[in-house]
Amino acid sequence: MPAESGVPTATRPPVRPVLWAAGALLVGLAVLVLLSLLTGSASNPMARSWDFITGEPSARADEQLRLAVVEVRLPRTIAAVLVGCALGVAGALLQAATRNPLAETGLLGVNSGAALGVVIGLTYFGADSSYGMLLWALAGGVLASCTVLLLAASGRAAASPLRLVLAGSALGATFHGMTAYVLLGTQSTFDEYRYWTIGSLAGVRTATALALSPLVLLGLAVAFAAARPLSALALGDDTARALGHHPARIRLTVAGAVTPLAGAAVALAGPIAFLGLLAPYAARLLTGPRMAAQLLLSALVAADVMIAADILARVAIRPWETPVSVLLALLGGPLLIWIARSGRMTGLGGTAA
Repeated sequence: MPAESGVPTATRPPVRPVLWAAGALLVGLAVLVLLSLLTGSASNPMARSWDFITGEPSARADEQLRLAVVEVRLPRTIAAVLVGCALGVAGALLQAATRNPLAETGLLGVNSGAALGVVIGLTYFGADSSYGMLLWALAGGVLASCTVLLLAASGRAAASPLRLVLAGSALGATFHGMTAYVLLGTQSTFDEYRYWTIGSLAGVRTATALALSPLVLLGLAVAFAAARPLSALALGDDTARALGHHPARIRLTVAGAVTPLAGAAVALAGPIAFLGLLAPYAARLLTGPRMAAQLLLSALVAADVMIAADILARVAIRPWETPVSVLLALLGGPLLIWIARSGRMTGLGGTAA
């Protein structure tokens, strides 16, 4: 007999492993946050940074050390946690709503919309500051997601998985072409855009990260509110309807949650590939069809991976910095190939890719 959430009780894994996994990921996140605050240039060793954090007077009096910890490391640590949680949950939502284990935020054209917004801001409105580029990226990402929603919700087969995928792919290709057209005629814009599009947390400010945090929190709240209907949707549209849910509304709600999550993440860090795809896969290995648990573990896994990649980006090729998107691509590409070759692209309500 189906449980209240629409998922058969017999298929649910025990709750205890999920709680243990969530606890371990939270402890790991706390350790990584501390390590992020301690890790930086060789001129400020970790021991000295630890003295600053623990309030040692001479370290507190060191203005250079204060700038390194408070003005550089703290904001990018906050941003890494926000971006990781946002992309992990957005990926889990999209994979569940489309029953496609390869779905991620690029599916709704958010990345392409953000890129077009940055290019328009740089070229026509002189948005050459990091904050200005962030606002234009956010506006472009939100516009893309809302447009995909309108396209997918029109007609009789409203907001079906196929319509969402087709609308997102078509809009993403259109925005990519428009971006390329503008860039071809403006060399200065291309130079600034090239730095943004590599995907990095360098240059993020605490005020900027905190200003976007309400968007992430809003998206997370909507996501967890949609967890129970999504669990029913995993059994198929007909079963979800029989349980009293409306598949089209569920997918529209998912897209509404993904919009602020993906928009804020892309605005803060630029296009980040693979994270929103792989974190939900890792979460499903422990949670099975439990959607709320999937969302929680996806957020924690992605946050841990994002902050670990950002730490590694600072130290991999000192004194320079590696873009965090490059490190995630080096990790995500081979892992995705392994998943595909191992035949494990299942687990979304029993469907395959």
